[in-house]
Amino acid sequence: MQKVELIATATFGLESVVAEEVRGLGYTDVQVENGKVTFRADISAIARANLWLRTADRVRLKIGEFQATTFDELFEKTKALPWADWITEDAAFPVEGKSVKSTLFSVPDCQAIVKKAVVESLKKTYKRDWFEEKGPMYKIEVALLKDVATLTIDTSGPGLHKRGYRGLIGTAPLKETMAAAMILLSRWKPDRVFMDPFCGSGTIPIEAALIGQNIAPGMNREFVSESWPAVPKTVWREARAETHDLARYDQKLDIIGTDIDEEILKVARRNAAEAGVDDLIHFQRMDVRDVRTKKKYGYLICNPPYGERLGEWKQVSRLYGEMGKTFAALDTWSFYVITSDELFEEHFGRKASKKRKLYNGNIKVDYYQFFGPKPPRPSFVSPAEQEQHLR
Repeated sequence: MQKVELIATATFGLESVVAEEVRGLGYTDVQVENGKVTFRADISAIARANLWLRTADRVRLKIGEFQATTFDELFEKTKALPWADWITEDAAFPVEGKSVKSTLFSVPDCQAIVKKAVVESLKKTYKRDWFEEKGPMYKIEVALLKDVATLTIDTSGPGLHKRGYRGLIGTAPLKETMAAAMILLSRWKPDRVFMDPFCGSGTIPIEAALIGQNIAPGMNREFVSESWPAVPKTVWREARAETHDLARYDQKLDIIGTDIDEEILKVARRNAAEAGVDDLIHFQRMDVRDVRTKKKYGYLICNPPYGERLGEWKQVSRLYGEMGKTFAALDTWSFYVITSDELFEEHFGRKASKKRKLYNGNIKVDYYQFFGPKPPRPSFVSPAEQEQHLR
């Protein structure tokens, strides 16, 4: 099967999580850089990566990479790439760009030159002077970094965070990809209780349910590359069949989402129903100060209000203090909190076991991880003792 080079783009701080997911799909030729994970695989990876990657922003097909310090160089080297191997005669192929620390710093000029070069390349193959661009979409990106140009085509369409279940969102939504990353970083296992006491429109509990039952996040949406003739329809059929084969619909889960706002909980329930996991999550109206449970060794993962978005710093710091007192009673639990407040540990009243820098949109945040004790191992009962017990 044809080999391709793909780039899974990632939010800064999540590259290693995306790389782990890529390796989990069975791809071993993986390279991790700032903001992206590059890997080589057969063409079926276009479908599988789009369907399965929970924490990547999108999947790009790499067409070529080269040094370019002049517009002539950019034009000639772009023109020499095998665009007609992918782009059809009737295709739409808009060009977007970005330039960082490069001689060619004018992004509009770079976009125009790449567009012209691709047209010239396609003219040679299709023996025509004009392209109507009314067919399948091939969004090209020219990314210049330190005078190295990387030319890619987007295979995803809307970003991978758009799972298809969140038609309605709350005041301060967390991207689905970030919610999934928070869960994967926590190493939560489906046999442990899961709680989000600031669940809002339900994103974190819904992502936990999808992870818990190994449901592919892209199962209920379409991707732009599904309309590409160069990717056989059988590839997509087999990749979608695999998502159904690998889902563990019989995996029992104990997932709780609470929030103080009854209206937003209605949204959460609708979103969970859209995702097909409403029977796996118990949503309940509750103030975080009233969180109590007799359940042991659970995982509490949340995105509480930051000062930037839903309240003033004084209110937020008071809230974090109340969280610290309430969570202290859950002495066997592990807690995972994302916030931009650099004094969070001070307000919470406890130092995190581990802290990780991330970005929630354009906001620099820290992911505070408080590890609880491990549950006791089940004691071994010998076959002889079992037999004795049954008599």
